[in-house]
Amino acid sequence: MVVRPSTIPRSVLGPAVWHPRAANLRANSVALRWTQSAYGDLRRLYDFLEPVNPGAAIRAVRLIVNRIERIPPQPRLGERLPRFGPREVRRVLVAKYEIRYELTDSDVVVLRIFHAREDR
Repeated sequence: MVVRPSTIPRSVLGPAVWHPRAANLRANSVALRWTQSAYGDLRRLYDFLEPVNPGAAIRAVRLIVNRIERIPPQPRLGERLPRFGPREVRRVLVAKYEIRYELTDSDVVVLRIFHAREDR
């Protein structure tokens, strides 16, 4: 089941996020999936920025989503985070945001999205 970010307007997100078959969209045979935590992080970011600056909220979400959609063709470009042990967890930075994702045999799973200043 795909969980849709409820407060983010659909027009802000690309089809890979809100489309009912989003979990099955593939690029070079690697599926891109989102965890509920990652959706929650994106929603939290949008909800934080939108009351103050709606345009900035839209730009930030689009920037993050566009970067995430570019991960599957070359998933190993992100920096590997060894502290996650045997799991292959990596990160990419986009503007002031960190995107953490895990590589499995057939998937790129977006785990979390947060501001680089947050202690996580």
